[in-house]
Amino acid sequence: MGLPLKRALSRAKDALQHRLTRGISTSSIAVDTLIIGGGPVGSSTAYHLSELRDQKHDAGIVVLEQDPTYQSSSAMFSTGGIRQQYSLPENVKMSLYGLEFLRNSKELLACPSFPDVDVQFQENGYLFLASSEDEVAKMRRSNEVQRQAGCDLIALMEPKELKATFPWLRVDDIMLGSYGTSGEGWFCPLVLMRGLKEKAKDNGVIYVTALIFDAKRDQETGNVLSITVQNQETGEIQSYHPKHVVNATGARAHSLMTLLAGQDDMLKNEIPVRPKKRSVFQFQCTTDQDRLIPQVAPLTVDSSMVYFRAFGKAGSGSFLCGVSPPEHKDVDCWDPDELAFPDHELFESIIRQSIAHRVPAFESIEVRTSWAGLYDYNTVDQGAIIDFHPEMPNVFMVNGFSGHGLQHSPAAGRAAAEKLEYGDFISLDLGMFSFQRFISNDGPGIFETARI
Repeated sequence: MGLPLKRALSRAKDALQHRLTRGISTSSIAVDTLIIGGGPVGSSTAYHLSELRDQKHDAGIVVLEQDPTYQSSSAMFSTGGIRQQYSLPENVKMSLYGLEFLRNSKELLACPSFPDVDVQFQENGYLFLASSEDEVAKMRRSNEVQRQAGCDLIALMEPKELKATFPWLRVDDIMLGSYGTSGEGWFCPLVLMRGLKEKAKDNGVIYVTALIFDAKRDQETGNVLSITVQNQETGEIQSYHPKHVVNATGARAHSLMTLLAGQDDMLKNEIPVRPKKRSVFQFQCTTDQDRLIPQVAPLTVDSSMVYFRAFGKAGSGSFLCGVSPPEHKDVDCWDPDELAFPDHELFESIIRQSIAHRVPAFESIEVRTSWAGLYDYNTVDQGAIIDFHPEMPNVFMVNGFSGHGLQHSPAAGRAAAEKLEYGDFISLDLGMFSFQRFISNDGPGIFETARI
């Protein structure tokens, strides 16, 4: 558990003790489903579950969210991308549902409090580049998986075709490219989150701004019996007694599981999710007119794994870029204060050289701004975890997306809702994301070869 969280819990417990010594009792609230985390995954779960129940103002769902402004939400610091270019069919199918959801979000999410939902989806594509025989083989295998999963939007392109399509791109060391001709691109995370939240509330879901600081479990079954919070709007101490608890806290998933367990290291099988810092840089291309500047660049993933995409209006010369740190420098980030300092050394040591090599016009660029956010990083296989915890049978985990939580939030929320309501996946079998794979160690491998 990170030090900032421990300090927050200590302050909340002090507040509880102060209120109790003044003779102020806590309120006790029974609830069917208590979702912790109101970001895209949590709100998608609330939305889909309330749609299944179809009971206006009586859905039995409460969402606890520490920051209703979402200023610290990981999704707000992402590049807002969605793609189907994965090597696992389940991930492709989750993205296909996400694509359908984004394209129909105006109709799906419209409600009196948010009648005009516009997620600003720009289908400018993803472009993956391969520069070795091994990368080419993986790209071809992934393309076949994508087609078999129902995605026929991805074109494999030889260097000559790449150059003709993207004349600003250097391709002399590229052997093959994979380009999403439609259905891939980026959108506004905040609009999607607000749309999911407002529609869920219209369906009867209750959102509470609260800080969780205590939980109690049944010693025999392991079920979470109660979760005690301080309501940040009223100051009231509230004790929730849920039938089911949903962990949708993203990068803070491990901290929450530790809190729910009752004490540090109480769980024999910890959730293998840790917070990892990721930096994004916005730069302006300042080259002269002798070099071609991308007018509308897809989200391009170089063979070096450095990525960049257009930002702002077409032809503005503004771009976003980033890369994951080297493994030996990719340490856990428990202190949110660290996010105030994007990794500019990473930009200078890796990114600048890579993008200048791939796009000659990028030899002259100026970084205008930068920011950092958190990945909920699955340290075992970087795959999602969508399952109940075996030691806390009423705690459902929707975690570990390792950078794909925003784009997969519609499908993940639907899957969680079906599992909670029906006890099984209905629309799409996501059993491969079971927690059991960390215990038995003999489940199917779910490493993604098409990653950023």
